[in-house]
Amino acid sequence: MALKTVRDLDLSGKTVLVRVDYNVPIKNGAVSDATRIEASLPTLKYILDQGASLVLMSHLGRPKGSPSPEFSLRPVSGKLSDLIGRPVAFVDDCIGDEVAAAASNLRSGEILMLENVRFHAEETKNDAAFAKKLASIADIYVNDAFGSAHRAHASTEGVAHYLPSAAGLLIEKEVKFFQPLLDNPTQPFVAIIGGAKVSTKIGVLETLMPKCTTLIIGGGMSYTFLKAQGHTIGKSLFEEEYLQTAQKLVEQAEASGVNLILPVDHVVADEFKEDADPKSVDSVDVPEGMIAMDIGPKSIELCRKAISEAKSLVWNGPMGVFEFEAFAKGTLTIGQFVADCGRTTVVGGGDSVAAVNAFGLADKIDHVSTGGGASLEFLEGKTLPGIAALQE
Repeated sequence: MALKTVRDLDLSGKTVLVRVDYNVPIKNGAVSDATRIEASLPTLKYILDQGASLVLMSHLGRPKGSPSPEFSLRPVSGKLSDLIGRPVAFVDDCIGDEVAAAASNLRSGEILMLENVRFHAEETKNDAAFAKKLASIADIYVNDAFGSAHRAHASTEGVAHYLPSAAGLLIEKEVKFFQPLLDNPTQPFVAIIGGAKVSTKIGVLETLMPKCTTLIIGGGMSYTFLKAQGHTIGKSLFEEEYLQTAQKLVEQAEASGVNLILPVDHVVADEFKEDADPKSVDSVDVPEGMIAMDIGPKSIELCRKAISEAKSLVWNGPMGVFEFEAFAKGTLTIGQFVADCGRTTVVGGGDSVAAVNAFGLADKIDHVSTGGGASLEFLEGKTLPGIAALQE
């Protein structure tokens, strides 16, 4: 079913309730990273340009269902005002008489931000009465919080049942890049899946395997695969209960002709710490007492060759402990290959997004997702409740 977007609605003179993802880091009372706020601006400006007024709602952190000053969205309203170049009014709750009055007094082109929806326990319970109260202050609902679209909460799913609803431009963009990778990716299709644990990526591996030309597995999770194949992994991270699953996936790749790339050499250390002394191991086997912290040059070269042949590519998860400078080379180099490959490239998942941002590569990648858990569930082929509600 085609996704209904904000462009399909008549917004003139309407009050539009927009669910944004402003779950941003706040340090010393100020927003320290405004990436998510900036990502929402095209939708907000589009709505305002149509002659509507805006009411914004979001969560911030995990306040456990009651007001908590450190999770207030007030500093976010100030940052948004700076970025959008107009005043943003703020109200100290998200439901109630004060909120209703502030929303009803909005004129075309004005913006109101509500306090953290998670200050009410009913939000995460997707309570129908709470969703109805949120809906009661507006004429139209727009969901642009892709990072929360995998949660069936009142502000992401419940509200859509009480107002004419559509996706914002950010959700539209996310779906536009992710959906083709699941439906019919341009071949050769390369999937690079990294990160610490196999357990969090099983669904993605199982969904992408039949669609891939090449599947590259890196990061801590790769050592469960190497151990399953009988290699020594020293003190490297692995998950005993997923050894059989890993072996089945290896056999599935062989049976279906997928080029499965696992590390063939490593950068190791004798303990997991930032100032540990990096040592190169020119073998697939990790020596006793050592922890694999990054992929080595031969592994990087195997990845380079596969990435250079890709016509579409998705990357989710780092190749090593990239937050430690001595063990960042694998992730940085893979990131550069992805950025330079000149094909359709999509990066999703919190750590790989953090890596491309940290290494200054985001501008050279077609799409860097704003949703960690949401992008992972999308790649697993799961239905995201926040998006499904807009299609009903």
